[in-house]
Amino acid sequence: MRDTVLITGCSSGTGRVAARKFLDDGWTVYATARDRDELTALDERGAHTARLDVTSEDDVERVVERVVDEQGQLDCLVNNAGFGQMGPVEDVPLEKVTAQYDVNVFGPHRTIRAALPQMRAQGSGTIINVTSLTDRFPMAGTGSYSGSKSALTSASQALRQEVRGKGIDVVIVEPTVVATEFYDRVREELVDVDHGAAYTDLYEILELLHTVKSGGPGITTPEAVAETIRIAADSDDPRRRYSVGSSAKAGVAIAALLPESMRTPVMRAGVEVAGSCPGKRVLQWWFSRNHDVN
Repeated sequence: MRDTVLITGCSSGTGRVAARKFLDDGWTVYATARDRDELTALDERGAHTARLDVTSEDDVERVVERVVDEQGQLDCLVNNAGFGQMGPVEDVPLEKVTAQYDVNVFGPHRTIRAALPQMRAQGSGTIINVTSLTDRFPMAGTGSYSGSKSALTSASQALRQEVRGKGIDVVIVEPTVVATEFYDRVREELVDVDHGAAYTDLYEILELLHTVKSGGPGITTPEAVAETIRIAADSDDPRRRYSVGSSAKAGVAIAALLPESMRTPVMRAGVEVAGSCPGKRVLQWWFSRNHDVN
């Protein structure tokens, strides 16, 4: 029997590409998203598709039960669904922070709790949680998003210890900035935050984030992230953490060499330089040269 994978957040970007790669590799794929209509192309490719809003426990339980009923196994769970709520901590209202954690932290918690009984019963399985380089290097203006990814990382590390000896692997895939439509929603969520006058320069920097969807130096691709996810799922002995993208790999090296006490001052200095008049001019020139600013 072919291995079975359940992937969240397949409407676009990394999730959609990952579903295709698993299909090409011969897996039985259950591709999910909040809007099932956005999964038509994957349906035509041979994936089983389903509506799954990770903030709904009923949705999660229904889909996992369907996978087990139809396949009798669940070999890999990929927690990819997520979004980025940007903005200074002072300006982002609590309801938006709650929504961020509901998707990025509580969503994976729901799917993991639903999947573990089957994985434990079959004595095998891999749980792959997609986090972010911001876990290691949180930047001003990303507090809600970075905090949610750090929480998912910590939960993954604890879970790995809890399921040790049960045949279950827990893997963190940690990309740098990825060229996807993810940043369109980042921009939408940022617009909905009341911009405090105290952070004008920071908002100007954050506004440029949507342009990274066009790719460019230091930005990785959804194909690279998806291929890493597939490699981890195929491995009999996957690594605990996979960093994806040149800047992510550089970040790992820097994190190993730079004491924690120095990281925040270095990041703060970087943001201050970027927010200065010369810094903003350089950023605007670089983004306009390398990315689509429309």
